Amino acid sequence: MYEQLECAVAGRALEGEAESGDGHVVVAAPRGYLLAVVDGLGHGPEAASATEMALAVLREHAGEALPALVERCHRALLGSRGVVMTLAALDLHAGALSWLAVGNVEGRLFRHAPGDGRLTEAVLLRGGVVGDRLPRLRPVSTALAPGDTIVLVTDGIRPNFEAAQVGGGPAGTVARRILDGHAIDADDALVLVARVRSPGADPA
Repeated sequence: MYEQLECAVAGRALEGEAESGDGHVVVAAPRGYLLAVVDGLGHGPEAASATEMALAVLREHAGEALPALVERCHRALLGSRGVVMTLAALDLHAGALSWLAVGNVEGRLFRHAPGDGRLTEAVLLRGGVVGDRLPRLRPVSTALAPGDTIVLVTDGIRPNFEAAQVGGGPAGTVARRILDGHAIDADDALVLVARVRSPGADPA
């Protein structure tokens, strides 16, 4: 389904809860993909319900600009528990990444730069809650190249993972490695890893 992108997710609910309040989407868009990780405030069924409402909006309107997507989610979630989220739009034709965060879903871009090591960029986190109060919605754009890896994590993951933990192995191995090594016990946790495939790479 995602021939130009290698994606994997690892996550778990808080111990004692039947469902997680953390969720994600990876949706093909006209020029690439929309990635999102959403974290319903708190945990349990109300958090999971708020997250699923946001994910449904993102799936339905994935081709829209990131600020418009956040505003749609905000309207849909008024009166709910609310969520925090990070969205990333990948334009693989132009080689560009545009991303936007509301709240504390960490996002990092690990660059595959032969000869220069792996250089890291991070999404700009702005305070707010989708469904309650929004900050100024100003996406930031940067270049995106084959081999680059995007990692989005909820606050159930300690954000001290390093490039060495991201560079080795398939996306699924990386996601599980981060979850196993950096999840905290007091919250739901989710890791989304997306690596841009090199031209001609095996999509399997």
